Amino acid sequence: MGQAGNVLFVIIDQLRADCLSGALADHVDLPNLQAFMDEAVTFTRHYSVTNPCGPSRVSLLTGQYAMNHRSVRNGTPLRHDTPNIATEMRKAGYLPMLFGYTDTSADPRVHDPNDPILKSYEQCMAGFHEVVEMRLEESFPWQSHLMKKGYQFDTYWDVYKPVSADGRKPKLNDPALYRAEDSDTAFLTDAFLDGIAPHRGKNWFAHLTYIRPHPPLVAPAPYNDMYDPADIPVPQRLATIADEKGLHPFFGPTLDAYTPMRFVHGFDEVEPTDENICTLRAIYMGLATEVDHHVGRVVEYLKQSGQYDDTLVVITADHGEMLGDRHSWGKMTAYDAAYHTPLIIRDPGNQARAGSTVTVPTESIDVTPTILDWVGQNVPNAMDGRSLLPLLYGDMPHDWRNYSFSELDFSEPENPTQWQRQLGTSNSESCLSILRDERFTLVEFAADLPPILFDHQGRGEFENVAANAEFADDLARLGRQMLRHRMRNMDHTLSLHSITPNGPKVQLRY
Repeated sequence: MGQAGNVLFVIIDQLRADCLSGALADHVDLPNLQAFMDEAVTFTRHYSVTNPCGPSRVSLLTGQYAMNHRSVRNGTPLRHDTPNIATEMRKAGYLPMLFGYTDTSADPRVHDPNDPILKSYEQCMAGFHEVVEMRLEESFPWQSHLMKKGYQFDTYWDVYKPVSADGRKPKLNDPALYRAEDSDTAFLTDAFLDGIAPHRGKNWFAHLTYIRPHPPLVAPAPYNDMYDPADIPVPQRLATIADEKGLHPFFGPTLDAYTPMRFVHGFDEVEPTDENICTLRAIYMGLATEVDHHVGRVVEYLKQSGQYDDTLVVITADHGEMLGDRHSWGKMTAYDAAYHTPLIIRDPGNQARAGSTVTVPTESIDVTPTILDWVGQNVPNAMDGRSLLPLLYGDMPHDWRNYSFSELDFSEPENPTQWQRQLGTSNSESCLSILRDERFTLVEFAADLPPILFDHQGRGEFENVAANAEFADDLARLGRQMLRHRMRNMDHTLSLHSITPNGPKVQLRY
């Protein structure tokens, strides 16, 4: 096919799928994303294959399951020779421009121990041209912008503390110290619009990554109190934290480790009252609305500059967020809300399908193969995902998956986690796998822990039926399916290559 046009690949950090379609959609205003859905194809059963941020982005950008790339934690190195969207787009003649971050930990085998690249997990993935750095824990260009604008802060993390307008003790939903036009989201959007403008007519590829609505949960006015906490539904949960912990041993450490306190700065204590929880949910929604506003600016620029109908636009999230559901926060868990993410794709040549939905399971590892397929670049066998272009056009491959698969590593080699300390699990066995089909969700552990089975024709995630004899056959069937999935998707980097008397040969995986 050759170069097909421009590609804009947007990731919104920690955006739940149900903010666009589901439980929260009626409570959060995302008009630009909703309008974009009317012009695109939406994948309603799309899941991240791993969490948290670093691993999820590695899977998104390499098209590999965590079991193959093994960059399974923030700070776990990625092998330097792993093909990714940037290395392969370069082969197609594109300069992979990065506006934001990839949270990639560098391979220490190819760097001197004194190299600063080995001091932070928030590095740029190989192959990308970093146009503007916007890493959560650094963000030096944004810090400089704030300083030049006259904002006063002693340390960088003070930027994320809400500020009281009358000098009193700040409330959770007091505004950030910066104005909306100077926020991290606004700054990144301005940098993108300035940086991409000279590339008009050159078949560009841009990866634009918004940190929001990722915590710390603080928002500039008017987004800080745009939503009344009293109007926000309380989370879906069992009656007590003790009830939640009783579902499975894994959930005890989860609830102990991740509390509302971890999602804000500037407070000595945040009691998990309904008022506080709904306030934090309202701030999250305000941050999501802020991102939506700036995504609207980007789409409008493409339209006004005459590039919209020459640009493949992909909008997704790296993972979800519990947001108080199940008394839980963050994404280090096994529940759907932590993995279920939006995926919206507009192929300018697919206007006949505008506004349609795809309801079969898709995974975050499918995004990179889809983009490579669109520009006419071969997808390396190392990539486990499959191109979504047939589904985008309404053609269902006969062998498409009927389940989704995710993984989570909950170890920390240098500082054992709450799970490791409470469950007594080692580094190599502190991990789980999740398989979701039309009816069930199965969670299996590498450690000697019992499985979890949710029946979505019953009480769903509110009841673990793994020990119920009625579901013994389903448990066994799903366990075999998970094993077969892992066997079929073991690393294919070289497994389909053959060395022959006529030289090396290779067969394509898909």
